Amino acid sequence: MRNLKIIFMGTPDFAIPSLDILVKHGYNIVAVVTAPDKPRGRGQKLTPSPVKKYATEHQIPVLQPTNLKAPDFLDQLKNIGVNLQVVVAFRMLPEKVWSYPAYGTFNLHASLLPQYRGAAPINWAIMNGETFTGATTFMIKHEIDTGSIIYQEKAQIKDEDDAGALHDRLMITGAELVLKTVQAIEQDKVELKPQTETGDLKKAPKINKDTCQIQWDQPVRQVYNFIRGLAPYPAAWTEHEGKILKIYRTTFVEEPPEQAPGSINSDQKNFLHIAASDGWIQVKELQVQGKKRMQTEEFLRGNKI
Repeated sequence: MRNLKIIFMGTPDFAIPSLDILVKHGYNIVAVVTAPDKPRGRGQKLTPSPVKKYATEHQIPVLQPTNLKAPDFLDQLKNIGVNLQVVVAFRMLPEKVWSYPAYGTFNLHASLLPQYRGAAPINWAIMNGETFTGATTFMIKHEIDTGSIIYQEKAQIKDEDDAGALHDRLMITGAELVLKTVQAIEQDKVELKPQTETGDLKKAPKINKDTCQIQWDQPVRQVYNFIRGLAPYPAAWTEHEGKILKIYRTTFVEEPPEQAPGSINSDQKNFLHIAASDGWIQVKELQVQGKKRMQTEEFLRGNKI
């Protein structure tokens, strides 16, 4: 059995279950590396990351380097004596960091690699209409998300899933995979499998505001997948009367509309339908620019379409 001294690297909520499962199984987490505190809210108060909050509550030392190549940060790693690094939802690491531990550095990625390499695998899997995805642990190397695979776990994408629901399920699946991977490394039983790049490899690039604009001239099921793949964040949007409408929750009807794509049909009380190329998107929950998120019925009471 190897005596592991682990540094855990992560920032958002997605990383918490992975850190928590290692702590609860008694692993020696010698430090956590996470993003610097950021100003948030109206008062722009400096706020720690979710991973820092967890680490502080569990008396785990926290490192928050602004520069991962800085000599003082590299010296801290050496002084700690880390021999394994676990990365979950963190930024890209320089070679001097990921290559340092004796037992390497592995990452958890929310897809079945090599499919959906990139920053937003959960969103893109749903947006592309996939029926399954999964989680992968792999050893980090130079090219992003290309290292040899340790373990993978498949996960179903339900037709009603949005990115938030799938995120929460993969968060737990991923944590169990992280534990399984650490246990295998501890017992020196890891069998690495190089990624095989055959067929059509789909990518998962970072999402920006322009990515999120709805194209109503597409098939209705494609529009439906697009909207749920961006919900609840950053949210798909369309423009109406000069204002941005974010759309969070919908259903759809595959019934060819007589109106042009983007046309709106509403009784001004209970329903709001928007035409796609071959059907109608039934809007259930939305947010008009400058207002709170609300149900369609509430929206229609205060807004004439």
